[in-house]
Amino acid sequence: MTNYLLEEKPSFTVMGIGVELKSPYTDFAGIANEKQAFESKNQTEGLVDKLRAIASNDYFFTVNEAYDNKMMYYVGVQSEESLPEVTRVIQFPAGSYVVVSGHADSPEALRQTLTGIAFGQVLGQLSEYRYVGGPNAVVEMGEENGQFHGEMWIPVVKDN
Repeated sequence: MTNYLLEEKPSFTVMGIGVELKSPYTDFAGIANEKQAFESKNQTEGLVDKLRAIASNDYFFTVNEAYDNKMMYYVGVQSEESLPEVTRVIQFPAGSYVVVSGHADSPEALRQTLTGIAFGQVLGQLSEYRYVGGPNAVVEMGEENGQFHGEMWIPVVKDN
């Protein structure tokens, strides 16, 4: 059984720069490639640094969201400020969240590992809660001794 926590979180907002993912939902390799290309582009163009400069904490978010009938992917930060490059202000609801923690050798590996565990194992183990959509995020929280650590946050609702 995979370790996870159920946590109550207040509502929060992420300022995000996004892209529509074109790969089918079941093409995990295609989705991973699109995400990596988008992240590399934003890193190279300095947008990640601009986002980090307005952040209200050290957390860096990568957000998945079905929005406007599109599969969207964002890089973002929690902030009271915005940038012209921000394409969406992403609202996360207050409530219960599945939280999966982990660490990896790179931010990309961290995102892939946490997403795989959360959607491939943890959500299937839940008996009293379920994910009904809404934005979910991998939250990169820092680096120590060459290891990146973070959490995946997925909003869930209690079954009746």
